[in-house]
Amino acid sequence: MKTAIIDYDMGNLHSVLKSVQTAAQLANVSSQIILTSRSEDILSADKIIFPGQGAMPDCMNALNRSGLREAVLDSLKNKPFFGICVGAQLLFEHSEEGDTAGLGWFSGCVKRFANNQTDAHGERLKVPHMGWNIVHQTQEHPFFDGIVQDERFYFVHSYYFAPTQPEIVLANSEYPHEFACIVGKDNVFATQFHTEKSHHAGLKLLQNFLKWKE
Repeated sequence: MKTAIIDYDMGNLHSVLKSVQTAAQLANVSSQIILTSRSEDILSADKIIFPGQGAMPDCMNALNRSGLREAVLDSLKNKPFFGICVGAQLLFEHSEEGDTAGLGWFSGCVKRFANNQTDAHGERLKVPHMGWNIVHQTQEHPFFDGIVQDERFYFVHSYYFAPTQPEIVLANSEYPHEFACIVGKDNVFATQFHTEKSHHAGLKLLQNFLKWKE
């Protein structure tokens, strides 16, 4: 099995690579794990991880400039596919960040957290939303095997998913209002939080992805 981590020059890629390699060892999965910017590697891989970090306009421009857009779209059709952070936001039709068009795999948009929001104690909430937060599973999914309800994962983001299809929402979080933080359908699974920064829970998600036979 070959797992390709897409390198379009945007994101904490070596941290992602290391976490996937660790997850493969923990899951006792034999997989060639590569970090690649070559379309042919993506097209020949069995599983795809699509990370991203930074501003969505920059990420989208980098994806288009690298020539990897079509390889990503082709992989979304029929391969186990894991999107992370901006690599998940790019799957939607549009983002308010820079008025940016996404890949349109999922219907809906990506919205910015409102300014001047407060928590239950009246404390002002900062944007970006940064730190550990509860993830509440709303549907069963193979990726949640061994992950307890309301597990904490690590977030760093100013924008969040706003899907128009509620059936693709697999988990929610709150800041301070509820927002979708995991979406998925068929062979595609995507998280707003960073698995590579989420310690044991993030590694468990990656293990489940590597073992997954969709």
